[in-house]
Amino acid sequence: MSTKRTWQPKIRRRVRVHGFRTRMSSRTGQNVLKARRLKGRHLLTVKAAHVKKVNWNGTKGNRYKGDRR
Repeated sequence: MSTKRTWQPKIRRRVRVHGFRTRMSSRTGQNVLKARRLKGRHLLTVKAAHVKKVNWNGTKGNRYKGDRR
């Protein structure tokens, strides 16, 4: 049995740490985006390719089938 490798990629964490909203939330992150725009980068930040969609409003789809309110 061998030891686990150090890099265990997780897309959600990648987006949470390096995503657009995180970059915009701090002044230094905004400077990163500005520098990438000035350099002409096609992609400013990482994208969530196949992350499950999250309903941030929580209005629909968060109840059990048997739960009637």
